[in-house]
Parts: sequence; structure tokens; C-alpha cells
Amino acid sequence: MNPIEAFELYRFYHSGDVETAALRGVSLQVKAGEFVAIMGPSGSGKSTLLSCLAGLDEPDGGYVHLGGERMSRRSESVRAKLRAQHVGILMQSGNLFEHLTLGGNIELQMRLANVYNAAEIDPMLSRVGLAQRRHAYPSQLSGGEVARGGLAVALTSRPHVLLADEPTAEVDSETEAQIMHQLMQQRQEGMAMLIFTHSKSLAAQADRLLTLQDGRLQHD
Repeated sequence: MNPIEAFELYRFYHSGDVETAALRGVSLQVKAGEFVAIMGPSGSGKSTLLSCLAGLDEPDGGYVHLGGERMSRRSESVRAKLRAQHVGILMQSGNLFEHLTLGGNIELQMRLANVYNAAEIDPMLSRVGLAQRRHAYPSQLSGGEVARGGLAVALTSRPHVLLADEPTAEVDSETEAQIMHQLMQQRQEGMAMLIFTHSKSLAAQADRLLTLQDGRLQHD
């Protein structure tokens, strides 16, 4: 059983009489401990695919399995529960709630995943080099600290799958190295990684490189 599987995903958008196919029969599987990179130009369907895989959006056709359990066409409450238990999501921005401290963001994610343990918050922050920033709000953090804080939130529930959208696009080389070091550590512990990126250097580290073009997936 793979941590995440997608079967023949289709997603259509409509504007008046115009129909746009964002996904055209996308299927993929990611194994435990596997790092898969997906590249593709803007408008190729990467964001739509990530949203469908995470259960943030529903495909018009096909379905997604998380940990062997069907995610697609379930109620929002069921999808949210599965997402909290199985998936870490790391976006380019917006990973932290501005009204919560860094520690508060981690606590919220723990509670959503039903794995709250106050004693684990400081160790998680230490792993990303933010041990002294627990009580800081996102507006008080540098860009690199925000990126590492988002990573801490994404990993805090020990997800089986990480879905990341350009995780190193807006950080300096030192922060990029720190982020990738943490991701590779989690991968060694069995986490499946699916990263959407334009970075050839990041994609070169993947076990498999897939290309999304016009809503269709090209394997390897």
C-alpha cells in the first residue's frame, strides 16, 4: 500500500461557454520514502493537482487514496481529518497564521492531527533552527525563518506524505540547504515526498522526475 495514489484525475473549469481541462487523466503513486519531483510550465495544472491530492479540491473524475483510504468525494470533515492525519502541506507562502505565534501554529497543527504534545514543540523548532523564536509572530520573522517555520508546521504531525509547492523558491541558499536537509531526514524515516518545482537542481535530487504538460503527466 502506497502512502498516496491518484487514479485518472480529471478537473475542468468553466467560464461562460468556455471549458478548460486543468487535469486530463493524471495517475501516479508515491512509495514510502520516495522523493518524486513534478515540473511543468505555469498553467500546466500543477496547483490543481496538488489541491486534488491534498483534498483541498475535488476532481471531476478519478479519485485519490491516502494510506489506502479514499479521499475523493468524501465530506469536507472526512477529507480534513484524513489530510491532518496523513499529509503535510508546504506552500510557497501562507503556511503560518498571522494571528498565532510560531509555537501556536505548531500547536494548532498538532491538535488538528490529534497528536498534541506540548513537550514536542520546542524539539520541532530546534530541528529547523528556530528554538528561540517560539513566541514570535510571523510578522516578526525573517523570510528564511518564515520558510523554516512553515516546514516545522508541515512536519509536526509526522505526516506520511509531504506535498510541497516550490519549497525553496523564495529563500537563500543557506535556508534552502536547511530545508532540504530536514526533508531528506524525513524521507529516510519513510515519508513520501511529492514536490512541485521549477528548480532543476532540486528536481535532480529526486528519485523520479515527472513532467506535467497541458494537464497530462509524462512519467520519468
